[in-house]
Amino acid sequence: MRRQNQSMITEFILIGFSNLGDLQILLFFILLLVYLTTLMANATIMTVIRLARALHNPMYFFLFVLSCSETCYTLAIVPKMLTNLLSTSPTISFSGCAAQLYCFVGLACTNCFLIAVMGYDRYVAICNPLNYTLIVSRATCMQLVLTSSFCGFLISVVVNVLVFSVPFCASNQINHFFCDIFPVIKLGCTDTNLKEMVIFLLSILVLLVPLVLIFISYIFIVSAILKISSVEGRCKAFSTCASHLTVVIIHYGCASFIYLRPTSLYSSDKDRLVAVTYTVITPLLNPLVYTLRNKEVKVALRKVLSRYSFPKTV
Repeated sequence: MRRQNQSMITEFILIGFSNLGDLQILLFFILLLVYLTTLMANATIMTVIRLARALHNPMYFFLFVLSCSETCYTLAIVPKMLTNLLSTSPTISFSGCAAQLYCFVGLACTNCFLIAVMGYDRYVAICNPLNYTLIVSRATCMQLVLTSSFCGFLISVVVNVLVFSVPFCASNQINHFFCDIFPVIKLGCTDTNLKEMVIFLLSILVLLVPLVLIFISYIFIVSAILKISSVEGRCKAFSTCASHLTVVIIHYGCASFIYLRPTSLYSSDKDRLVAVTYTVITPLLNPLVYTLRNKEVKVALRKVLSRYSFPKTV
């Protein structure tokens, strides 16, 4: 009987913004503006890194990959969310929900690992500068990126199996604006405590372990920076880490608030607000942080703009 009820659910209803009424139109234009700005900002970062030879080093290679991943991450969620804001029936098919969750979790995990890799890159650059190009070679960079992606999407497969192996025979209304883990799994009509525990342990692996490694690496980084004799050298070293630390705080802070706590503390309204932050705002902040706080990127951006905006006259 349960299998029959489960097979009857062919779509889910996303009711995350349904209580806003006419404000959904205003929210649509606000989020559309933020989304287009995010796409433009990430495209700008990737273009500048590609065209500026001064940025052809491991640090900016990882930033290029992160910007690309963040762009794909928003594509998995925001277009459907914007469509539903204008729809009187904000639905998503069963397979579409599974695909969205797979892409969301895979790219989110990949981003977590990439940010940790960028911390390792800063550690080697500052603590072992003489061997930096040998340790963080082009081949090593590719291996780290591929490993991050493989692990991220492998975890996503496990999460998808855990979530969608639950029989959905209670309701098909997801109290969220996209197919997130806990709002979907809560629709199951069987005991999901064991599955939620496994997902919680995976969250620790994805969020807490990289965060601890980043913290340890920065202990060595700060220690190495304080040994630099010149004030200018210390300031330059600190500035290269400031952007990365800002991204770490924003990214891991929002994700930890949602996924590193018991599901009994889940609060729909508050969590939707945080979810808007890490699905829409954070992908915009990453390129802005690296552009506004990083002198090398700003100089490279000006050079690229001057080169392609003002062609030489004959």
